[in-house]
Amino acid sequence: MTNTIEELGGIEPQSPISALLTRRAELIALTEKSRQAVLSPAESGGLTHALRALIAVRASERLGDEVMKDYYYGLFSACDDFYDFAGLVDPDTTPQDAWLAAVLGHADLLTRNPRSATQKHIEELRRAGVEEADIVRLAELAAFLGYQARLVAGLRLMEASR
Repeated sequence: MTNTIEELGGIEPQSPISALLTRRAELIALTEKSRQAVLSPAESGGLTHALRALIAVRASERLGDEVMKDYYYGLFSACDDFYDFAGLVDPDTTPQDAWLAAVLGHADLLTRNPRSATQKHIEELRRAGVEEADIVRLAELAAFLGYQARLVAGLRLMEASR
């Protein structure tokens, strides 16, 4: 069974890297559960599934990962409220809505330079009306996307060197 990590990493089903991932099945299963939890949770709060997928598309673009971008764009375009956010796929686009601008701006910051995020940035989110739970959800999503991008990049390098 191909999982998202193997799909994004371009790992061939019978390759040595696939065999390695099979030995780390628990890690891969936890990664899949984490992906589902941050991208399509049962309770999405203020961050709809489309908004979460949009953030993943923008993060993938910022990280220069076309495969991840295409994958997340597929999820994004399948969402019911896709058209509400379709004009914001380009990470250099800033929405007029202050709440949405704050959320996307913070997601972009966490993608580009997570260590630079400070309490001041959290206060900016609060001033824009972003709820505490959504600030946490946003941080979880950004952290997962960074983890996934690094894991996939490493697997691609391993696959390319074999």
